[in-house]
Amino acid sequence: MKRSVLLRVNGETHEVFITPSRTLLEVLRHDLHLTGAKEACGIGACGACSVLVNGKPVNSCITLAVEVEGQEIETIEGLAEAGNLHPLQKAFIDHHAFQCGFCTPGMIMAAKALLDRNPEPTEEEIRNAISGNLCRCTGYGNITNAILSAAEKMRKKESSGER
Repeated sequence: MKRSVLLRVNGETHEVFITPSRTLLEVLRHDLHLTGAKEACGIGACGACSVLVNGKPVNSCITLAVEVEGQEIETIEGLAEAGNLHPLQKAFIDHHAFQCGFCTPGMIMAAKALLDRNPEPTEEEIRNAISGNLCRCTGYGNITNAILSAAEKMRKKESSGER
């Protein structure tokens, strides 16, 4: 039986009518048409479906949408502001931190969660933060360098008072 669920995604509240067994990934992709989070393994092992719930990365393929009702959900689509890429998105481009790009939204969301709580991470902390995200076509060196670069740019922006 379907029920009404209020999801707060990227700062907007959406009412969806879903069965309680639907995953957050299914609802994001099929009901809200937010296709950035990808379905890959379907068992929470690869991180391609990562989104943030109350600032923490979750595997949306194994999270029921009803479990996160009323919580703040952030997806890759919510990062850019006023047509400007988030520093992490820009850094991934600048550092060639992807090839096919399938894992990139999940990687970026895991990195965002890290930088939100630790704006000056070490390389080891970055590798630990993205350890739940698998990339099958590129090395992690460029990804780590992109996150380090974004962290530096975000700190400089913060210290200069820019938004």
